Amino acid sequence: MAWLEKGWSKYMGKYEQIIEWIFHRNYQSGDVIVKFNRDELAAASLSLSFARIKNLGDIPYSFRFRRELPLAVQNTAPTGAEWIIVGVGIGEYAFRLASPGKIEPGTHYYPINIPDATPAIVRHYAPGTDEQALLTRARYNRLIDIFTGLTCYSVQNHLRTTVKEIGQMEVDEIYVGLNKRGTHFVLPCQAKSPGDKFGIVQVMQDIILCQERYPMAICRPIALQFTGQDNVALLELTVREKDDVLMLNVVDEKHYQLIPRADISNVDLTLLKDREVGVEYPV
Repeated sequence: MAWLEKGWSKYMGKYEQIIEWIFHRNYQSGDVIVKFNRDELAAASLSLSFARIKNLGDIPYSFRFRRELPLAVQNTAPTGAEWIIVGVGIGEYAFRLASPGKIEPGTHYYPINIPDATPAIVRHYAPGTDEQALLTRARYNRLIDIFTGLTCYSVQNHLRTTVKEIGQMEVDEIYVGLNKRGTHFVLPCQAKSPGDKFGIVQVMQDIILCQERYPMAICRPIALQFTGQDNVALLELTVREKDDVLMLNVVDEKHYQLIPRADISNVDLTLLKDREVGVEYPV
């Protein structure tokens, strides 16, 4: 292949060389879906003279959630789109075009003050901004309830399972909830550490899992991220498809600041109260 002829392989890791070999073997100009399977991962490894990789499934998994696809792959995507890898079955995968494939919280939102209900001992032993600390503080402060307007309950976290249409997958946390009319909802959550982006692959997987396991509930995928030590962004996401191109969309987004109750003044509360009942103040 061209990139091998130019000697680029010495600058790339094994996973990058394997996934690029597979893409160029199957891709035809104008394709928006490029399928491949586990056997091709082994064939690519052999063709590139690599020792057999024991966990072949880790190759597509890493590009779905941890690594960027090689530039020689992404450069074939149309302007405004990018390639992603999705699972389409047990040992079956596909490159799909997405616009965009990843998204991050906005920077222009003014945070909403929430009295921090996290127990002091929990904050002492889970002081960081990693994904586990984020899910813990969201749970104690009922941020999913506040954000969605639903009464929510956590039913599962760090779920690893297999879905027929996808293969193996993982969900950070799943809530179920209901509204004042008694309608049931299921809210799969993905939590990210500061600086990470939310990926369309995870949202798609969460939706498919919920459709299979909770067919009578409305699925509302939620993304959470610390934007500061005590600041949390929540986004409701969805995926649309147009002309076989996947689109990741933000349905709603709010930012919350967890602060001691003593730091919320009566003036602040009065302004919030009056805003709710429609009182306007002169500028």
